[in-house]
Amino acid sequence: MNIEPTTATDYKIKAINCVRDTVLPIQKGQFVECGCNLDEQYRKYGNTPWFFAEIIEPGHIYEIGYPKCVCPEVLKGLTKEKSHCECSRQSIIYILSTLMPDKKITVETIGTVLSGADKCRFRVVVE
Repeated sequence: MNIEPTTATDYKIKAINCVRDTVLPIQKGQFVECGCNLDEQYRKYGNTPWFFAEIIEPGHIYEIGYPKCVCPEVLKGLTKEKSHCECSRQSIIYILSTLMPDKKITVETIGTVLSGADKCRFRVVVE
């Protein structure tokens, strides 16, 4: 039986453990390759079968997400709870805060597959 985390802190820990050795190194490599410029990274790598990124306001506001759910636990059938998408939101915060430690990162969930949307979408604000 899989027990869902219950707080943002629980999901933050889960998210860090999920992406620290997988997604983070890939994103970090792309970020460095693009001169540590998020706009450039999203222009170059923001349109793949697994990830999309739209620059709403350069250097400040983005919409990013996944064309389908990419969570390993969801794909394995271990959870279907829409609250689990907080893990994705926390992973975005963790990755972007790691890449840009001097910036304040805010991430809002717009919609997720588990909540009935056609794709997972998040609004990111970098200050």
